[in-house]
Amino acid sequence: MKRVLLKLSGEVLMGAQDYGIDPEFVTELAREVKAAKDTGLEICLVIGGGNIFRGMAGAAKGMDRAQADYMGMLATVMNALAMQSALEQLGVPTRVQSAIEMDKVCEPVIRRRAERHLEKGRIVIFAAGVGAPYFTTDSGAALRAAEMRCDALFKGTSVDGVYDSDPKKNPQAKRYDTVDYDTVLAGNLKVMDASAVALCRDNAIPIVVFSIRERGNLAKVLSGTGVQTIVQEEA
Repeated sequence: MKRVLLKLSGEVLMGAQDYGIDPEFVTELAREVKAAKDTGLEICLVIGGGNIFRGMAGAAKGMDRAQADYMGMLATVMNALAMQSALEQLGVPTRVQSAIEMDKVCEPVIRRRAERHLEKGRIVIFAAGVGAPYFTTDSGAALRAAEMRCDALFKGTSVDGVYDSDPKKNPQAKRYDTVDYDTVLAGNLKVMDASAVALCRDNAIPIVVFSIRERGNLAKVLSGTGVQTIVQEEA
């Protein structure tokens, strides 16, 4: 692999907190990302906003769905800036590109410019999803992975792979080492939302699901030794 997209849930940035951003944990994540970059990979990042505001949760409580989704997109920009700060303190050149233009704090999403950043050794953090409501940051990650011609999409979560049922509710749940896109979609296995999985399937982008909370695990997974589930087309 030469170029990958790393998708992190916003909740990961909370660390042990119940809400918001834990600067110490963000620094730990930044060290993981730097170690991955130091292997020679070109890295794109997408971070969710669930640690600050989740659009669907706001809509469920009576907010206008589109308005709530825009608020969630702004939360992802805050997370992107936090990660940018942590990475640059470690000496990693980074650019944030937002699908909602806000030129005082970050660049707009421009694919060719993002490619140049990657070629020059910078990490590009894509924020604000796809720039439109009714799409999740999973869809944004899949879209950016396709646009940037990434070799794989790595999804760092709080679980160590894809299971046939919820491992938190069913202790007998079985973890897959590999599973195909159609099984994930038919079984509603909650890897990513359906549109994101379908977009990866249609563009032959493998999805690698792993636990980002285990220290050093990103480097292990990138080297092929960590615990993970690979979602890909059947051989």
